[in-house]
Amino acid sequence: MEKELIVKKNQLVEKLGVHFEHSEQLAPVAARILAFIILTGKVGATFEDLVSNLCASKSTISTHLNHLQDLNKISYFTKMGDRKKYFIINADTLVQHVNDMVSKWELEKELHEEVADYKTQINNLESTTSELKFDLTYHENYINYLNLAMTSMLELKSKVVAMKS
Repeated sequence: MEKELIVKKNQLVEKLGVHFEHSEQLAPVAARILAFIILTGKVGATFEDLVSNLCASKSTISTHLNHLQDLNKISYFTKMGDRKKYFIINADTLVQHVNDMVSKWELEKELHEEVADYKTQINNLESTTSELKFDLTYHENYINYLNLAMTSMLELKSKVVAMKS
């Protein structure tokens, strides 16, 4: 790999690692392992790759690899005649992440629909003057955005599931 890409990968491992620490509540080393595996792709990252690239001890890497496997975030494969394990992102993790995002967005959408409905009812009252009427543009735009985002993520999910089969 070219030197510039190695530097870029290391920067992304750090950036993604920080993101995963917060979004997935992972320990710093576990988060960097996950980021490194994602950026390595389907060729897989070996234990030795992780130890040398993340500058962590073997026991630390081993502990966090086991934890990530227990969480079903990663899995591994082996190659005939090669005793190494090649760690990859678990495709089920991506599917679960999409499901979680869509569920969260569905709840947000329902909440915005309820609020918009309430505001519409207020706006339709004869006693509501024009200066007291609610502007529903934000809710309408946000509901449209959520519908588009959910559609897009469900399409991604179906592609990931199709690739697994």
